[in-house]
Parts: sequence; structure tokens; C-alpha cells
Amino acid sequence: MKSITINGSQRESVGKVATKALRNAGKVPCVLYGGDKPVHFSAEELSFKSLVFTPNVYTATIELGGTSYNAVLQDIQFHPVTDKIIHVDFYQLFDDKAVTMEIPVRLVGTSKGVMVGGALRHNLRKLRVKAIPANLPDFIEADITELEIGNKLYVTELKNEKYTFLHPENTVVAQVRMSRNASKAASDEEATEE
Repeated sequence: MKSITINGSQRESVGKVATKALRNAGKVPCVLYGGDKPVHFSAEELSFKSLVFTPNVYTATIELGGTSYNAVLQDIQFHPVTDKIIHVDFYQLFDDKAVTMEIPVRLVGTSKGVMVGGALRHNLRKLRVKAIPANLPDFIEADITELEIGNKLYVTELKNEKYTFLHPENTVVAQVRMSRNASKAASDEEATEE
């Protein structure tokens, strides 16, 4: 999985006044959980741009004065009016400890049902996956070539030994449905045959 480096500085005071001063200076207060004790730090707001505003999923390497931590974005809070990032929580990654992440789904191939006029529905764009950090994929490939009109692609068909899905087995990832145009064309054909 790709990683993004975030350079930050450790925070000594974590009260309201210090946090407000940080935000006024264009920095975002952050907390790194998962280690022995939480690590409070701050980083420039622009350094989160490629981590937050993207459909892809990345791990983060947090650099704090010579010490680096591997982490994953756990929670983010935005200002209700301006949409500025006001707080970020990270969870520290360990090589032997499984972590849960939402991984994007990439549909591959052209469905047979779409070729004859069906409509493709991409029900889930991200799937919740549990794995050790080394086995986390950048994306999950879902082959839709064999889907005909009325067929569904279930999460069980995407199984992999490296990670486990945290969804029920009957979860639909994608499906091909009869489109309005195809059903209208079919009813027109029936009318002309009669």
C-alpha cells in the first residue's frame, strides 16, 4: 500500500487555547493512538490534502523530530461551515497487528449484460477489510465480465487469503439491472411481433 509522509511537530499543551492558536496558524491538531500512550502533534493543513481529498487509500508516515511512525487515518473532523480540517486521529500500525480499513473497489471488464442494454450498478465503492499492514491492497479488483442482466457480484466472489472482508456474505458489490431503454425496446419488440 502506498504511503504519504506527514511532517509534524509534537504538542506540549493540549488545551482549548493552545488548539485554537494552532488552528489560527494554519495547523491541524492531531493525535496518534495505538502505541503505549497517545502522541499529540500538529501538522500543516496542506499536508493532509493528498491523504484526505482522494478516492484512493494511503497509509501515513508521520515524522516528528527524527522519530517516524507508520499510521493509518482513523477519524477526521471538518468545520461545519468552512469545511476546513479541524482535527485528525491516526492509529499506529504494527507489522504483526491486523488493522481494519476501507479499501476502494475497482471494476474490471465489460459486462455481458451491459453489452445487450443493461444498466450497471456499482453498489459498494469501498469494502471494509481486515489484514496485517503488509497485506493491505491499494484497491480490490472486481471482474464484472460474466455479469448478465439480473446477475449480482457478491463479496464472497472476491475472497482473498491475504485479507478478510468484514461484510455479510450476501453483500452485493455490483449488479446489472434491466435499464429503462432496454425494457422499452423489449416491450416494443413484443408489440410489433403481435
